[in-house]
Amino acid sequence: MPQKKKKKKWIRPHHLWVRIIGGAIVYPISRLMYGVKFEKFRNPEKKPHFILYNHQTAFDQFFVAFTYPGVVYYVASEDLFSNGLVSWIIKNFVNPIPIKKSTSDMRAVLNCMQVAREGGSIAIAPEGNRTFSGETGYIKPTIVSLIKALKMPVACMRIEGGYGVHPRWSDVKRKGKMRSYVSRVIDPVEYNAMTDEELLSAINAELYIDETQTNYTYTHKKSAEYLERAIFYCPVCGISEFESNGDVIKCKKCGLSATYGSDLRFRSDSPDFKYSTVKEWYNDQSAYVNSIDPTALGDTAICSDTVDLYEVIPYKKKIKFGTRKMTLHGNMIALTGDSELQLSFDDISAIAVLGRNKLNIYVNDKIYQIKSHKRFNAVKYMNLYYRYSNIKKGDPYGEFLGI
Repeated sequence: MPQKKKKKKWIRPHHLWVRIIGGAIVYPISRLMYGVKFEKFRNPEKKPHFILYNHQTAFDQFFVAFTYPGVVYYVASEDLFSNGLVSWIIKNFVNPIPIKKSTSDMRAVLNCMQVAREGGSIAIAPEGNRTFSGETGYIKPTIVSLIKALKMPVACMRIEGGYGVHPRWSDVKRKGKMRSYVSRVIDPVEYNAMTDEELLSAINAELYIDETQTNYTYTHKKSAEYLERAIFYCPVCGISEFESNGDVIKCKKCGLSATYGSDLRFRSDSPDFKYSTVKEWYNDQSAYVNSIDPTALGDTAICSDTVDLYEVIPYKKKIKFGTRKMTLHGNMIALTGDSELQLSFDDISAIAVLGRNKLNIYVNDKIYQIKSHKRFNAVKYMNLYYRYSNIKKGDPYGEFLGI
């Protein structure tokens, strides 16, 4: 009878040395680049924790590491594991837990449970996305099930000021202040006495931050550049295209423009411009999408972009198919060029925006990735898909649009 193969351990002794050596290198870089103040979490009993943090910058995992002592295993997008040698290095040095973005990934849950059994601390951003607007995003209720399955104390970690220093849509970092700290620990005895709704409410309360309500300034001469990665709605034109330069963003259709200041506030001479913050504009954009019925539009073309199309082979590589014209319709996304690919919204299981403006489209057992020019807005494709999906599911008032 063949002997059962022993399961490979997730936690390795060398992860501690990577943490110590890597931390010594990255800590001063974090302080210099982001101006972040770390308030060290005290853990005298050295208990492992399930760390939940709000997601603002691409450096957030380092902020967690310098706030929470010891080795932490991060739940990370599967895109990180499909980049050849770089992915191999990351996996072997720090072994993050891969998860398929915007989908239910049982494999990720099982891996988290293995790390917990082995006595490791786990960190996840339950929003699943960095904020585009400065406001903490939607947290799926499934995080409650994961907390109760892991049976670990929950450390709620707040990262403040990250949106001001380096908003997701920008290529540049501003001069400003940041802070990282644990605001609350919820022990199993406490959360087991809560209903699922009460626990989710407590998590939302601890992680909610509105960075647009700040008294600090965040200074850079290119403060508005690439805001069009987040914004596609014009209060005059509806779905439109924008172009930014320096501290000004402008609608390419009607010329509506606004200046974005170091206080994270807009100023405009136009009577049609009514927003004081990115959050207000972004939320009005979402409200506009939720006023559309894409099921009634059928195959009507809404907008188009020139893009590069890839297929992602999870945890292995990406295959490039070349340049395509991508068109957003009321019921599908069409990619035309050397060959044609029509992705019906009824066949798509999820759409996710990665990084600043990459787009992942999950169709049956395939993952297509879209990359385009620096000003490409991926958010509109995701938003329209989720609006269509909400209506088809019989939830026409559902506000979740992918982030």
